[in-house]
Amino acid sequence: MTELRALIPDEMAALEQDWRMSPGLISGDHVFLTGFNGCPLEGPPPPEPEIQIETAFEAVKTVLAEAGLDFTDVVDMTSYHLGLADHLTLFRQIRAARVRPPYPAWTAIEVAGFATPGVIVELKVVARLRTG
Repeated sequence: MTELRALIPDEMAALEQDWRMSPGLISGDHVFLTGFNGCPLEGPPPPEPEIQIETAFEAVKTVLAEAGLDFTDVVDMTSYHLGLADHLTLFRQIRAARVRPPYPAWTAIEVAGFATPGVIVELKVVARLRTG
């Protein structure tokens, strides 16, 4: 049986304490990330979709780095969107700048809202640990 190990970058320690969740969790050969939205760790979400999307991707990058990983290790991504049609083209451009072949599986889902008012996007990611 593989022991679970939490990934908690220093700047995300409050997420574990306040929300009782790990920013990332290693289980077996995979890393499961908490959903990261367009809200910075401190302060409200910015109104600009581009900044929110970049913020979400940067949070994912930070947790992946805690495990010595990057976007090339991502095997599955689910993106949740409020107003998907309004920013899908922009989202695809920002995502394309980070992913490489073989591309991770991806599902984009329209939602009615998020826990934090003003948020328009959230990313849920699964990555594979590197062997060797």
